[in-house]
Amino acid sequence: MTEQENGSGPGTLILAGLPIGHREDTPPRLRAALESTGIIAAEDTRRLRQFASRLGVRLGGEDGARVVSYYDANERRRAEELLVELEAGHDVLVVTDAGMPGVSDPGYRLVTACVAADVPVTVIPGPSAVTTALVLSGLPTDRFCFEGFPPRKGLATHFAGLAEERRTMVFFESPHRVAATLAAMAGAFGADRRGAVCRELTKTYEEVRRGGLADLAEWAAGEVRGEITLVVEGAGAPEVSREPADLAAAVAEREAAGVPRKQAIQEVAKRLGLPKREVYDAAHGVG
Repeated sequence: MTEQENGSGPGTLILAGLPIGHREDTPPRLRAALESTGIIAAEDTRRLRQFASRLGVRLGGEDGARVVSYYDANERRRAEELLVELEAGHDVLVVTDAGMPGVSDPGYRLVTACVAADVPVTVIPGPSAVTTALVLSGLPTDRFCFEGFPPRKGLATHFAGLAEERRTMVFFESPHRVAATLAAMAGAFGADRRGAVCRELTKTYEEVRRGGLADLAEWAAGEVRGEITLVVEGAGAPEVSREPADLAAAVAEREAAGVPRKQAIQEVAKRLGLPKREVYDAAHGVG
């Protein structure tokens, strides 16, 4: 991970996963990259310097690193600037506050730009809140999907669209929204659908609450603090019925959850493996 000495080629974009809580989870490769890379793009430069200080690491080694901010508001502009540096032969290290750049954090735009420009990209893997919460949840781990942060508006409709997802689902959420999110999940997925609230993973006050979604929503109505990851059990296998009355009822149920009729018909048809026309006719009383 050294810069091109002869200027004959581009530098390398290095994406590094920072510990999600416990600094002793820092891998040796990350320490080496922090000490050897001349340009470091950080989601929060102040927090990066504090992190390096606690590790006893000098950013950029004896020569020092140029540390620049790289967060949601300036991601597009900064990605263009960093690509110029990379094409000039300089390595660039990208880090976010915790976890992996590009996963609900800045990084995606720069990676796609590098791929298009044929600039090398590598990753220093690190701890992940997604997989850490998944294995702690006690829910099935053989198939899962990461859904990121739920939208700020339209929770009922959003979760209605995931109600038939059979894989275990992992979400991020802010502490002040977690109660409302769990309540919306209970409404869309069912009060007894199993879930887990994973809080402050790898930190001193790590906590995992497991139970039905309605019970978890009631618990979260009190004060919840810290970094939150939610894990939710996937749906069971659907019982297939092609009776028009049953199909119409399934569409009506999706509509009651806030899903537009056209989308509800598509979802029911997909879930049951039926032609959309058959479900459409049942929903509209045709035939």
